[in-house]
Amino acid sequence: MSLKVIEEERGEWAVLRVSGELDLVTSPSVRQRVHDAVADGRRSLVLDLSQVLFCDSSGVGVLIASRRLMRSCAGRLRLILPAQGAVDGSHVNRVLAALGVRRLFDCYPDLDAATDDTASPLSA
Repeated sequence: MSLKVIEEERGEWAVLRVSGELDLVTSPSVRQRVHDAVADGRRSLVLDLSQVLFCDSSGVGVLIASRRLMRSCAGRLRLILPAQGAVDGSHVNRVLAALGVRRLFDCYPDLDAATDDTASPLSA
């Protein structure tokens, strides 16, 4: 399976909808898309990972690096990790929780919540 990234805008938010497998081969493309968004002046970024079916340590590394990049430019990063995404539950959510890094991210159940500044993130 490959990775697909679709970019859209939702108000001030740049949204990257990621689907497929986030692994050693595909994660550099997500990293590049995040860097491109920052280079374009975007400081509010949502990564929709609800359709990611597999994520390895390379994918987790990209998420952590994206968090670090957004913080370094006083930006915001939000993840969409619904409890029941990608077939049988969000794989990325389970991986981040198992590694103990889930608490580092502001996670939301859907795009509407992720782009609403009054919505609260999901609890880790």
